[in-house]
Amino acid sequence: MENLHAYMTEAAAEAARIARGVTPDQLSAPTPCDKWDTRTLVNHWVLYASHGLEHRALRKQLPEALTERDFAADPDWAEAYAAQLDRAVAAWADPAVWEGEVDLGFAKMPAAEIASLVVKETVVHGWDVARATGQEYRCSDGLGELILEVVDEHAEVYRQYEGFAEPVPLPDPDSATAFERALALSGRTPRR
Repeated sequence: MENLHAYMTEAAAEAARIARGVTPDQLSAPTPCDKWDTRTLVNHWVLYASHGLEHRALRKQLPEALTERDFAADPDWAEAYAAQLDRAVAAWADPAVWEGEVDLGFAKMPAAEIASLVVKETVVHGWDVARATGQEYRCSDGLGELILEVVDEHAEVYRQYEGFAEPVPLPDPDSATAFERALALSGRTPRR
């Protein structure tokens, strides 16, 4: 729990930094997610990586008003996202939150597994936004290892729902970082 919470904190800080680097004219830009422009990706990222993360900790379902909201329409969306990320990370600071299961409405999963999946969403979509907007995504080796572990475990399920594309071969897999391997396994082409 302590390591995962530390990685959650790191992922949230990097997500906030990347969000602050997105300019309004970039919201219509294409992204590594084939069917989504940057606005659509940002709205998904904000919804699940901050509101979803907090609601999972509180064992609450996301209200429909949030799922239909265009977060990127707010000129201060990046600051609002950063503040919401802080609230979400704080909600997971309580050790009791990591116990038991989280009811997703269609299934129940252990809280730590849900947390790791949302951290993966935060990081991978953070990389997507960074790539779409010409920014560099920063990821520690430890966080990269966590993301690789989560992607490796869940890649086939994500592919069934078109969340991941087919794996991308790496030119030199032996020199690739864990994070680059995770990106490639999720169907993304990491920049070297």
